[in-house]
Amino acid sequence: MSGITLRFKAPATERITLAGITPSKLAALSSHETANLNVGIEKGGIALGDAFDISGSSGDTLTIEGGTPAIDFVGGGLDSGTIRVVGDVGAFAARSMSGGKLEIRGNAGDFLASGATGGFIQVSGNAGDNIGGVATGDRFGLLGGTVWVGGNIGARAGDKMRRGTIVVRGKTGTGAGSRMIGGTIWAEGGFGAEPGLMMRRGTLIGPSVESLLPTFVDCGKHDLVIVRVIARYLKSTLGDLAPKPMPLFVQKIGGDTATIGRGEILLPAA
Repeated sequence: MSGITLRFKAPATERITLAGITPSKLAALSSHETANLNVGIEKGGIALGDAFDISGSSGDTLTIEGGTPAIDFVGGGLDSGTIRVVGDVGAFAARSMSGGKLEIRGNAGDFLASGATGGFIQVSGNAGDNIGGVATGDRFGLLGGTVWVGGNIGARAGDKMRRGTIVVRGKTGTGAGSRMIGGTIWAEGGFGAEPGLMMRRGTLIGPSVESLLPTFVDCGKHDLVIVRVIARYLKSTLGDLAPKPMPLFVQKIGGDTATIGRGEILLPAA
């Protein structure tokens, strides 16, 4: 599998944006054009070749070595192929991603997968606030695809999320699923305080919740086929990364009744 490798040269003196730096885009450029791409955000900018040592040839894989939180929008606009990051990334990774795979072997900043419509995003470490959340000027947050995080995530995960799936091995921060319209968040480590604020639809699945809003109601113990369907789907798509299935019976917590209240938090039944 051929591809280009970017090796970060030195500690960043300014923030770098890699929006649109994807395997398909680089495949259409010469080595000279690639090196001269502007990836700076300050006046004057900075060329890709000044920030990174560039090696390899165009293909379906882009590898970024020495990633740091100063690099934003990694995987932004990715539509096919694979971007692999060895290290951390900053904010807005996988912004408006529509296909392919983004693999981050480190931590991710805020607004991971904001506006994404497809593809697979895998983060081995932690992720910041608003994973799959709505960004300024957008109508919705995550619109499709699958996000997997091996650690914990910050506050307001899935804010105004419409479709797609977020799987977290660790715990969420405060307000997961706020203003959620659809999709699924499965937190194997449980949910932080007050998930689902103004949630309209969607599903939150996990073993526990730190505290619930008073506008959520206990709907009793249920044997829900959809929970097993989701678990089987995740097993078929994620393999060993898939969360462990929930027990046969789950406790359904409905809300947010401050709005239409068709969302649900599913916990193991006592």
